[in-house]
Amino acid sequence: MESVAASNHFVPRYTGVGRAYAPGMPTVRRATVDDAEVLGRLLWDFNTEFDTETDAADVLARRFARLLPLPEIVAVLAERDDEAVGFALVSLRPAIWFDGPVSQLEELYVVPALRSAGIGTQVLDLCRGIARDAGSPEMHINVDEVDVDTRRFYERHGFVNIEDGVDYRMLCYVGPTGASPEDG
Repeated sequence: MESVAASNHFVPRYTGVGRAYAPGMPTVRRATVDDAEVLGRLLWDFNTEFDTETDAADVLARRFARLLPLPEIVAVLAERDDEAVGFALVSLRPAIWFDGPVSQLEELYVVPALRSAGIGTQVLDLCRGIARDAGSPEMHINVDEVDVDTRRFYERHGFVNIEDGVDYRMLCYVGPTGASPEDG
């Protein structure tokens, strides 16, 4: 089986420069390995804001530095006045359902003081454009059921948890990769 990294078909082709939607709006651009430290800090801020267990920012930064050179990993960074104000992380993986990869929005974060200012939309739009340019026809996102504001944000942008033609919700299950408890 050919890996995503080995396949040129899955290499994102987006080469655009960062862009701002309006004067005073942050610039949103594809992040590089040089942004690993700031991405690690933003992810740490995100996790600690929501009381999620997390590794230290420097550990997260090292992981970003390891992942960002991979063609199937995309990070987007929003900056205003030379300060990072948001980011997203997307992974692309092969899919059996269509020729291009599935894109998974792993993280999307905007600093609290600037939420509801359109930055999340800018970040999401660039992520979707990069994924589309890589041949991905759809993006998956996991959202906690209790996170009503986040669910509303994604629904406003066309994401659903009930596919056309069915009357039940999609669910995401998380489990260990080791033996199940029943395997004792």
